Amino acid sequence: MTPRSEIRKPTLMEAEMVATDRVRDFKDLIVWQLARELHMMIYGLVERFPAEERYALNTQMRRAAQSVGANIAEGFGRYSHKENIQFCRRARGSAFELRDRIVTAADAGFVTEEEYDQAEALARRVIQTINGYVRATDNRLSGQKEDN
Repeated sequence: MTPRSEIRKPTLMEAEMVATDRVRDFKDLIVWQLARELHMMIYGLVERFPAEERYALNTQMRRAAQSVGANIAEGFGRYSHKENIQFCRRARGSAFELRDRIVTAADAGFVTEEEYDQAEALARRVIQTINGYVRATDNRLSGQKEDN
């Protein structure tokens, strides 16, 4: 279950997002779109978990997956870049928590090796994209300070 290098085609949502489009809503953010894709993937996986995991691992994974996109959206809705970055860092933490829960699910035999690899690769992609979004937001913040 060693993560392999990620080779994936862009999702339909990513293909529709043109780099020159103006971001007007959190739904326009590729980072949020990837978090949504991860969220949907996790929901598909956990619905097959044994009944005894309904209020344990199942719930933990759902909440962590929800938290990633929710924090990105909430940060986008804040008035300052600093607050946005703070919420993105929370999203990143939730993505790492989710990666740990995916390992637990694989160790327990609730997901196949292929499902583990796909979920792990997407979670890593979400984390990398959050990192880039935070850097870009921080650069905008730095640029605003220089303009003043």
